[in-house]
Amino acid sequence: MKQTNVKPANGKLGILIVGNGAVATTFMTGVLMARKGLTKPIGAMTQYDKVRVGRGEVKQYLHYKDIVPLASLNDIVFGCWDVYPQNAYQSAVYAEVLKRNDIDPVRDELEQIVPMKAAFDKNYAKRLDGDNVKGGNVMPTRWEMVEMLREDIRQFKAEKACDRCVVLWAASTEIYVPIDEQVHYTLDALEAAMKADDREHIAPSMCYAYAALTEGCPFVMGAPNTTVDIPAMWELAEKTQMPIAGKDFKTGQTLVKSGFAPIIGTRCLGLDGWFSTNILGNRDGLVLDVPENFRTKEVSKLSTLETILKADEQPDLYSDYYHKVRINYYPPRNDNKESWDNIDISGWMGYPMQIKINFLCRDSILAAPVCLDLCLLIDLAARAGRYGTQRFLSFFLKSPMHDYT
Repeated sequence: MKQTNVKPANGKLGILIVGNGAVATTFMTGVLMARKGLTKPIGAMTQYDKVRVGRGEVKQYLHYKDIVPLASLNDIVFGCWDVYPQNAYQSAVYAEVLKRNDIDPVRDELEQIVPMKAAFDKNYAKRLDGDNVKGGNVMPTRWEMVEMLREDIRQFKAEKACDRCVVLWAASTEIYVPIDEQVHYTLDALEAAMKADDREHIAPSMCYAYAALTEGCPFVMGAPNTTVDIPAMWELAEKTQMPIAGKDFKTGQTLVKSGFAPIIGTRCLGLDGWFSTNILGNRDGLVLDVPENFRTKEVSKLSTLETILKADEQPDLYSDYYHKVRINYYPPRNDNKESWDNIDISGWMGYPMQIKINFLCRDSILAAPVCLDLCLLIDLAARAGRYGTQRFLSFFLKSPMHDYT
């Protein structure tokens, strides 16, 4: 058996977040509060989950950090990019996810997290209108975006004295970008498209990923964007020996769906249809209210059942079910998302039954611990010398990348 040598988690870990909205500020505030002992990082598996070690009748369970060298919360340093200039404290207050008495104790630290100018193309997120963008009124070319982002990463690492960094996408969902063989299949073609300023095929998120990997930073895609789920980025990850993970945080409705669908499959019950709908009122919901952006999310959410209830293995049960997903922008709910699922199943002799699930959740409260786990675990992967797509992180993601290791 091959022995894996894992470098120790010495020094500061920079977490550079693309986005300074509800998810990002909830994540940052929670970490800062937790390390002061003012709250608990509930929901984070790296902080709570235990794994059985040893063999035989002796049952010993240890936390992850007692088995592998995970970075400490005390060693995390945050930075971010965003199209809006407000600092992390202002953004956290604006998001209204957390109560002021859960934000104010770390106000000074949050106020020091001022977003760098974002590499942004309004065509990819039409509902966002911030002016804290690179180039001001003149959009840089895609290659210029890459160079600017690389400089941001280098400057952040130097100013914050970080030993290493992880780049996490917690920004809005971009419009759907289909994979193009002429652009996305090789690294040479991708770089040529960036240098040619091919705005149709090169999303801004690809510039962030390229910059991160070339600067020696693992990259996590928390939205359903196809950013690193293309052969060209797999090639870059291999070239730079950097780990990547994605895509789309699995938090609310899809978390429930991925937990409940196996019950249907395990009991060999038939599925006739699964209708899922949500209401969401935060900035994410605003962006997803545009059909082109929702299409990216829809592809991600629809893939969940296909990977669990396999028609090729059980054609009698799962070859002809109807699956529909909808997200509705509803401002009064803000970050307090509500989802409804209607599941039409069939049992013995084909007799129909129904299951109804109503989940009243908090979008960013569920996403924040996933952000922490992904950042700490992909940092561990990098120190263990792992690179390319990290399939072991699939548990945290709606549409996990798995075709390459």
